Amino acid sequence: MRAGLSNGSPSRRRSALRSGLLTGLSLAVMSGTAAAVGALLAHKFGRTAETDGFLAAYGVYLVLVLAAQSFRVVVVPDLTRAAASGRLATETRAYLVSFVLAAAAVSVVAGLLRHPIADAITGSLPDRSSEVAAEALVYLVPAAFAQLLAALAASALAARDDYGLAAFAYAAGGVAGLVCFVVLADAHGTIALAWAAGLNGAISFGIPLGALLLRGELAGGSLELRVPARLWRLAQGSAVPIAIQGLYLVCLRFAADRGIGSVTSFSYAYLIAAVFVAVTAASVALISSAPLTRRGLDAEAAAAHVVHSSWLSLALIAAAAGIFALVGGRVAGVVLGDAFTGDVGRELGHLVAYLAPWMFASVAFTLTFPLVFVIGRPRPLVPLAAAAVAVHVPLAWGLGKAFGLPGLAVAIALSTLLVLAALLYAIAPRALRLSAVGLGELAATEAALAGVSFGLLALVLGGIPAALLGLALYGALLLAWRPRGLREAWAYVRALH
Repeated sequence: MRAGLSNGSPSRRRSALRSGLLTGLSLAVMSGTAAAVGALLAHKFGRTAETDGFLAAYGVYLVLVLAAQSFRVVVVPDLTRAAASGRLATETRAYLVSFVLAAAAVSVVAGLLRHPIADAITGSLPDRSSEVAAEALVYLVPAAFAQLLAALAASALAARDDYGLAAFAYAAGGVAGLVCFVVLADAHGTIALAWAAGLNGAISFGIPLGALLLRGELAGGSLELRVPARLWRLAQGSAVPIAIQGLYLVCLRFAADRGIGSVTSFSYAYLIAAVFVAVTAASVALISSAPLTRRGLDAEAAAAHVVHSSWLSLALIAAAAGIFALVGGRVAGVVLGDAFTGDVGRELGHLVAYLAPWMFASVAFTLTFPLVFVIGRPRPLVPLAAAAVAVHVPLAWGLGKAFGLPGLAVAIALSTLLVLAALLYAIAPRALRLSAVGLGELAATEAALAGVSFGLLALVLGGIPAALLGLALYGALLLAWRPRGLREAWAYVRALH
């Protein structure tokens, strides 16, 4: 039996598609600026011990930032319920104060322990890598917490069905960060990117915070800080996302043992794959939490949401993975510079393709995770996070030793799938069974379409002709076949809003 606050007004339902479009465009801008920053970093600094050190520290930043974005969908149900009961200002203020206190404490600790942390994440890399990582951590940790505060402010706006302003703020922050890096990179080196991340966070948080203050959304109500409770909610909400990104950090640590350049290559492959996931699945996750909270969910509705939304995301991702498998090396050489040509570029392109199973798992995880909070069953999350990392460490070590960087890509996919299964089971065992059937059908369909479209042409033509004709064939097959799952997915998303 489903139970929700309300189904929402007709105007709200009509505006949701617009909100989804704005959020998707914002994510596209953010991803585009991040890609431009990555390309500039590669062109200016190549593939060296210094870039390995900086990207190891940047991995810590990514863990915290992606956890912050995940917390955005976690706290939306809470704030949506608070808005319905007239307590939005009280809840938002309490979260803000609690998170500022946590940000200050963690930033101080990270600054004091920057050298031991840097040594741990750079492993056997040269001393220069550790030095660069230590310097970067001082700026990257506070910058990441600025993104957490931005996520909270955006969530408060989402509780009022306002997604456009936060979308603008995130896009503006990304563009400003890119400009900052362009201006300062030549004079200050890789550390300029850490400063750019700080500017990005300040703008992403400052704009929605200003809007909340001007609208009086932070005024009135009682002062109910309950800091321990807020921090525990943060721990619950961020534990699994941090663990998921921790899987990536574990892979980086084992990649470091394979010599200079391996961390950089795996980082770029992962970032490319993560962009595909963010642009497709994250926008749906961000705009669906509030309406699903009002509507209410049961096991069947949860499984339908995950499967249908995954279809729309993975139909695009399968095509992207096929292209990268064929011409990713050439694309890497053009975009990232001479250090990524030849064998290095081909390895990078193949790594993106090897990460296709992880993209599949990550899309489904991105769509499933908010539902745990919509349905109100977050209790297993903290132990699940610890178990995920504990399982992943030996798995990544073994597969990395046996198969190198492709083995690490397989390991992170397997670990993410295990987390996904646990989340679905936490929602309801029936949700796990229904989702497994639907996602299995989806995986088989997309694998067949991509294999026929790109695999056969790769055997006959290869290179750019195979990629272009493969993309055309893939699109033609989708239009001609129109799989039942894809048709149902489109109808579901339209009805959702």
